Amino acid sequence: QVHMVESGGGLVQAGGSLRLSCAASGRTVSSVAIGWFRQAPGKEREFVAAIAWSGGTTYYADSVKGRFTISSDNAKNTVTLQMNSLAPEDTAIYYCASKNRAGLVTTPTRYDYWGQGTQVTVSA
Repeated sequence: QVHMVESGGGLVQAGGSLRLSCAASGRTVSSVAIGWFRQAPGKEREFVAAIAWSGGTTYYADSVKGRFTISSDNAKNTVTLQMNSLAPEDTAIYYCASKNRAGLVTTPTRYDYWGQGTQVTVSA
């Protein structure tokens, strides 16, 4: 099992930045990729970005391209999501998830282990 813990959420004004971190522990050798998702009140969980541990291949949702950057520190088993130019519509609970099978995908059900989430609130 892989244990995921998110940190770094908070309140920021529109146009500001936040940096989220995701720490993986446990059976991390089985983890192939990490994805970030978010869920706003009353909405479905949506894909934000993903990165493969090996090779660092990344994939982004169109809504965050050019504003968010995902990166990994393999030695520390951590993944970071740098979020710039934040807008009120980015307000959500942000989750990181571990995927045991190859391939970067956007479907939440394809990920195996999830963190508890961290709240990001962007004020207008």
